[in-house]
Formats: sequence, C-alpha cells, structure tokens
Amino acid sequence: MQKKKAVWWVGMLFAAIFMAACGNADANESNQDEEQASKPEKLEGSVVIDGSGTVYPLMAKIAEEYMINEQEDVSVEVSRAGTGAGFKKFLTENGTDFNDASRPIKDEEKEEAEKLGMEVKELKVALDGLTFVINKENDWATEMTPEQLISIFVADSGVTKWSDINPEWPAEEIKPMGPNENHGTYEFFYEKVLEEQDMSDHINLQQEYSTLVNLVSEDKNGIAFFGYGYYVNNEDQLQAVSVDFGKGAVEPAMNTIAEDGAYAPFTRPVFTYLNVDHAKEKPQVLDFTHYLIENMNKFAAETGFAPIPENEAIENLEYLRTLQESK
Repeated sequence: MQKKKAVWWVGMLFAAIFMAACGNADANESNQDEEQASKPEKLEGSVVIDGSGTVYPLMAKIAEEYMINEQEDVSVEVSRAGTGAGFKKFLTENGTDFNDASRPIKDEEKEEAEKLGMEVKELKVALDGLTFVINKENDWATEMTPEQLISIFVADSGVTKWSDINPEWPAEEIKPMGPNENHGTYEFFYEKVLEEQDMSDHINLQQEYSTLVNLVSEDKNGIAFFGYGYYVNNEDQLQAVSVDFGKGAVEPAMNTIAEDGAYAPFTRPVFTYLNVDHAKEKPQVLDFTHYLIENMNKFAAETGFAPIPENEAIENLEYLRTLQESK
C-alpha cells in the first residue's frame, strides 16, 4: 500500500512539473508575442524632403532621430533648396514626399497641384521669429524699431548710413544682407514686413544662410535677417537686434516668439507640405509623418523654434488617423 502511495505521489509530482513547464512555455510565448506586437513594423525605402533652409535644422534633427530610433532601414533624405525652389521639386510627377516651407503655399502652387491631381496637406511644424543680426562689435544698433529696420532695406527711404537713422550713430555705410528669392524667409520679409515696398539694390542676397553668418560676423557694418534658429546656432559670432514694437525693446527668444507674444509682429509659422498620395502609397512616408507630428514640439526648442499649440498637433494626428483608415 505504501509502495502504491509512493508511486502515486511521484506521478503527481511529474504531472505538476510538466504542467508548470507547459505554463511557463505558454507564458514565455505570450510575452514574446506581446513584445513582437509592441515593436513597430519594420519598414524600408526612402523619404525625400526638400525646401526651406529655415525649417531644415528641425527636419534634419527629426529625420536623424527617426532613422536611429524607429526605422533604421528607411533613408530620410533632407535637403534645403529653399521654399520656392523646393515647391518646384515637390509639384511634379514623382516629386519629393515633403516640401518644407517658411511661408504658406501660394495660389499658383495650389493650382499646379490641382493640375497634377495631387492632394497636398499643410502641416504647421513650429513657430519662428524673424531675427535681425549684427556684428558683435556693433554697439550702437542693438535696439531698433520696426520702422528703422525697414528703412535699411527699402529703396526710397534715403537711409544708407547708420547716422541716417540716428545722428549719434557712426556715419558709416550700412551693409544690408539677406536670403535670396528662393527662400520663404525672403518672401515673408518682402510681403509681410516690407509690405511689398521695393527693396534697395544694395542688399546682398545669398542662397546659403551660412554665408550670411560669415559676412555679418566679418563686417562691423553688416546687418542681415533670417530665422531665429540660425541666430541661436551662431550666437558666438553674432548678436540679435532687440525690436521695440511700441512697448519697449523685445529680444527674439523662446519665451517671446509666439503668435500672441511680445515678438508677435515678427513671429511666423513654418510648415511642411505632404504629398498625400505618396503617404497612401508608401508606408514609410506615412510612418515618418506620424513620427514628425508626434515629436516636432519635442525637438523644436533644440533647433531654435517655438512649439506650436498642442491642440494643433492633435488635430494633425487626427487627420493622419483618418488617412490611415482610408487606405
């Protein structure tokens, strides 16, 4: 009898061990399934972005983070031909997937998209402050009004020397500079700040922002305009002009650049434009768009931009969910 009991207990022990092993195997398999499900779908291919030099630092940062942390087999190529030149590459058969822009799309560009049968989605990605920069040795023009700044760049103002703005300033020729017509920053400045007044023939217009940084840093009488991000990345070589909009001088900064902030008159939204057809056809384009919208506010400050309101980012994500469901 005792022998039978012993055999029975041994049998029960083996059964328990077997069931525990099966249970652990099922649990391990379940955990593996959950881990696999939580991993993003592995994608490959390319995402091609061109356009605004102003938006470039933000988009390049997001692209880098996406390739390192999300999809290592997707190549995100970011270039900076300028807003206008970028739209020409975007609005064509087999064009780019995104066009970054430092001004809204124009009516004629919308018409071109319609001719091509292309659906385009505007995505606001950040807020930028138009910044006027001067040489580090310039200790007189550190604060100006919008009217004084405008007088430097318009054709018929009669301002050619610093002393023309303020008799106490040096009687030396001002060297105005800025980005050329390929850039949305030029168009914003001409249309919104100068209100389409003729620009002076003496303005040195350049394609590359890095060239403007070098020129101003080497010329005591130089002054240029571009996005706040390029100033932040070159504070060691330049100083920003504080602008008095009527309530005291305001320096462009993260806490002043806002559409309803102290630097509002020189604040502008910047965008990227998505080829919706490409997003529907190419999973990597749609996936990158999701990553962009979810992370652009996170990386905005790192690249010299103020974030957009969170509710606007949420609206963009809602649009993308609708786009995903329509595929």
